[in-house]
Amino acid sequence: MKREKRRKKSAHISRRRRLHLHVWLLRHLQVALSSLGRLARAPLSTLMTSAVIGISLALPAGLYLLLQNVQELSGSWDGAATISLFLHQETSAREAGELTRELGLRADISSVRLIDRDNALEEFQRFSGFSDALRALGGNPLPAVIVVEPTTDHSTPEAAESMLSALRALRPVELAQLDLQWVRRFHAITDIARRAIAVLATLLGLAVLLIVVNTIRLEIQHRHAEIEITKLIGGTNAFIRRPFLYAGLLYGLFGGILAWFLVVLGVGLLDPPVARLAGLYQSTFELSGMGLDASLILIGGSTLLGLGGSWVAVGRHLNEIEPS
Repeated sequence: MKREKRRKKSAHISRRRRLHLHVWLLRHLQVALSSLGRLARAPLSTLMTSAVIGISLALPAGLYLLLQNVQELSGSWDGAATISLFLHQETSAREAGELTRELGLRADISSVRLIDRDNALEEFQRFSGFSDALRALGGNPLPAVIVVEPTTDHSTPEAAESMLSALRALRPVELAQLDLQWVRRFHAITDIARRAIAVLATLLGLAVLLIVVNTIRLEIQHRHAEIEITKLIGGTNAFIRRPFLYAGLLYGLFGGILAWFLVVLGVGLLDPPVARLAGLYQSTFELSGMGLDASLILIGGSTLLGLGGSWVAVGRHLNEIEPS
C-alpha cells in the first residue's frame, strides 16, 4: 500500500515537472517570437545594428581564414619544412626504394619522393649550367635523394628538428638537411599574425558588446513607461528582462549570420583570381572556405556576445526604473 502511494506520488510529481517545463518553454517561445516581431517592425534599425555587428566580426574571421589558407599554401612551397636525405653513393636502387616505402608508412610524414641518381644528375644539368663540366667527369657524382615532407602537426621547428635527428641516424643516409632557419621564421611570422588576429578579435568583440549594450539601453529608455506600468501591476524583473535578452540574442544571431555571409562572399570573389595565379605557377591551390566548425563558432560566438551585451544593459538600467 505504501509502495503504491509512493509510486502515485512520484508519478504526480513527474507530471507536474513536465507541465512546468512545458509552460516554461511556451513562455520563452512566446517572448522570443514577440521580440522577433518587435525587431521586424523596425527593419532599418535592426538591419543597421546587425550590419555593424556583422562587419565587426567579419574582419577577424576573414583574417583568420586568410591565415589558415597561407599555412595550407606553405605546405606546397619548396623548402617549407622539407627534409632532404642524401644517401651514400654505394646505396643501391633497391635499398633506396625500400627506405622510401618504409618512410611513407610513418604517420608523421605526409609524402616521400625518391630522386634517383640519374634524375638528380638530369635536374642538376638542367638548372645549374654546369652540364659540360659534369660530362667531363666521366661518371655520376650525385647521390640519390629522398625528399620527406612532414605532416602539418610535425612541421613546427621543434618537431621538424626532432624528425631530422631521427632520419639522420638511418644507415643509408649520409647527410640529412633541413632549412630550420626558414621554418623558424615562417612559424614566428604566423604566430605573430595569429596573436594579432586574436587581439583584433577581442577588441572588435568588445565593440560588439558595447553596440548591443547601447542598443538595449536605448530600447529600455524608449519603453520606460511600459516598464513602470508592468512593475506597478506586479511584474518581476525576470519577466521584464526576458524580451530584452531575446532582443540582444537575436541581434547577435543576425550579426553572426551576416558576418558568415560576408566571409563566404569574400572567399567566392577572391577564389577565381587566386586559382588563376596559382595556375601560372603550375599549382592546383584553391582558397579554403569556412568549415562547419568555424561557421558554428562565428555564429555562436556572435549570439553569445549579443546575449551578454543585453544582460549587461538590462542589469545596469532596469533596476534604475521604479514606479513613482
